Amino acid sequence: MSFAQQMESLKKVQADDLDFNNIGSWPAALKVIVCAVVFVVLAVLGYQFHLKDLRVNLERAEQQEVELRKEFQDKSFRAANLEAYREQLEEIEERFSGLLKQLPKDSEVPGLLEDITQMGLNSGLEFESITLQPEVAQQFYVELPIQINVRGSYHDLATFVSSVAGLPRIVTLGDFGIEPVSENNPDLLAMEIIAKTYRYNDAAEEGQQ
Repeated sequence: MSFAQQMESLKKVQADDLDFNNIGSWPAALKVIVCAVVFVVLAVLGYQFHLKDLRVNLERAEQQEVELRKEFQDKSFRAANLEAYREQLEEIEERFSGLLKQLPKDSEVPGLLEDITQMGLNSGLEFESITLQPEVAQQFYVELPIQINVRGSYHDLATFVSSVAGLPRIVTLGDFGIEPVSENNPDLLAMEIIAKTYRYNDAAEEGQQ
């Protein structure tokens, strides 16, 4: 049967006449068309899925390219400024060393107490007591609280506080209270204040090594 005859017989086929359970009985032209349609559909679907995978891979590659470019720029910037970083680090180490030198050693604390006492006397104050309190260990340093109880006029107290704050060693003042000694002499004040000095925490450094 020629192709023209097959197409002519195909025109006479009704959908109700087709047996989907026996495709082999269909006209040859119809089977060819169905196979061609199925092939095209499968080809299109396969092409679409393949393109989808390629698109995902492309997007992933583009994202990696962006990240690599940023990483390269960061490393290039660091490499270009490495010498500046080293100089800055050396400067920081020098400053830190200078600060450490301002932290008194245990053997220097009695001398510090003498300095504070002398400043109080020079300011015209009367000392009731000056007492070392228990140490308070922090991560990199140890606090050495000193409780000071003095008497004097407001001006003398202010002079004393200013003198202690100006010590070359690091000393902070806080937790203070001031009140008149008596109602009969309101100009004479009693001051209780905590002075804190600091020393480097050698135990913390040894624990990190």
